Amino acid sequence: MGVLDLMKSIRQMLRLTKKSDWGEFRLYIKLTLIGVAAIGAIGFIIKIIGSAFKLFF
Repeated sequence: MGVLDLMKSIRQMLRLTKKSDWGEFRLYIKLTLIGVAAIGAIGFIIKIIGSAFKLFF
């Protein structure tokens, strides 16, 4: 795959993409925040369990 093929592929991809509207953007933000919160909660729970084991053992 040469440079010209790569440029042609990039151009075709950019033609197919579209800018998301405000509703779709808000959905992406909500999903991202939910994911970050879920991972943070799981980490917090693991930390609490680890602290509890440290106290008893």
